[in-house]
Amino acid sequence: MADIGKVGQWTIDAPNPSRRLLDERKGGKPSCTMGAPGKWLLPCVGFGVDLTNPVLKVRLSWSEVGNTIKTYLASSANTTSLKREDIHYTTKLASNSSYNTARQSIQQSLKRSGLGHIDLFLLHSPYGGKKARLDSWRAVEDAIESGEIKTGGVSNFGIKHLEELLASNPRIRPAVNQIEVHPFNTRQDLVNFCQAQDIVVEAYAPLARALRMKHPKIVELSKRYGCTPGQLMVRWSLQHKYVPLPKSVKKDRISENRQVGGFEISPEDMRAMDALDEYLVTGK
Repeated sequence: MADIGKVGQWTIDAPNPSRRLLDERKGGKPSCTMGAPGKWLLPCVGFGVDLTNPVLKVRLSWSEVGNTIKTYLASSANTTSLKREDIHYTTKLASNSSYNTARQSIQQSLKRSGLGHIDLFLLHSPYGGKKARLDSWRAVEDAIESGEIKTGGVSNFGIKHLEELLASNPRIRPAVNQIEVHPFNTRQDLVNFCQAQDIVVEAYAPLARALRMKHPKIVELSKRYGCTPGQLMVRWSLQHKYVPLPKSVKKDRISENRQVGGFEISPEDMRAMDALDEYLVTGK
C-alpha cells in the first residue's frame, strides 16, 4: 500500500502504540497533522494493489514492488519530490506457523523489497491455531524492536483472536486489524471492539468490489453529494474513522477515489448507509 498525496494521517506511537486520529476536518475537508517524533504515520486512505500487474495478470514479487517504488522516486515522474519516508509500504505473513518461519519470512520480505524497512506488517489471517498465532506475533515484535518493521498488525482477526493476543500480554499490541468493511458489511461488533482497544480498522474492499454501486440508496446519496458511488463509500469509511483501502487498476479511478475531502455525509445519511448492512462478504 502506498500513500501518494495526503488526505490525512493516523499517528501510531512506537514501539507500543497508542493511536489517535490526527485528522481535524474543517468545512468537510480533512486536514493533515504530522506526528510528533517517535510516532509512525499511517495514511487515512490507502491504495490496494494486491501485488498484481493488471496487464500481465500475474502477481508481482517483493523485489518487483520495491524496484518499482525506488525507480519511481528517482524518476522525473516524481514531480512532487516524494521520498522513501513518504511511501507507506504494507506486506503480510502468508500463514502462521513457527516463530522461526515467521521471522525468516519478514527478513526475506524486507531484503527482497530493498526498501530499508517495512512500514506495516500484518499477520494475514488467524489460521494455524493459538500457538502459531502467538509465535508469529512474537516474531513481529522482535522485528519491530530490531527496526525492520515500523508498525505491526493483524488481518481478518475476530474478537476472540484479538482477545487471545491481548491476553498473552504482548510486548507490543497490534496497531491495526485489516478486515472487510463497507456499508453492506459493517462488522459493528468487531469494529466496536477494535476501537475500544485502540486498534485502527483498515477497511479492505471498502467499495464492496463494485457489487452494490447501483444500489438505489448509494445512487441517491451520490447525486445528493455530487460525488461518485466510490467516493461516497470511501467517505463513509473515513467518517467512521477507518482507513479504507480502495483498489483499482485504473489510474484515473485511483485518483478519483482519493478525492473525498470536499464534502461531508450528514449524520442522518451515515445512519442510512449503516442500515444497508446485509453481511455481504465479497471474497477475493
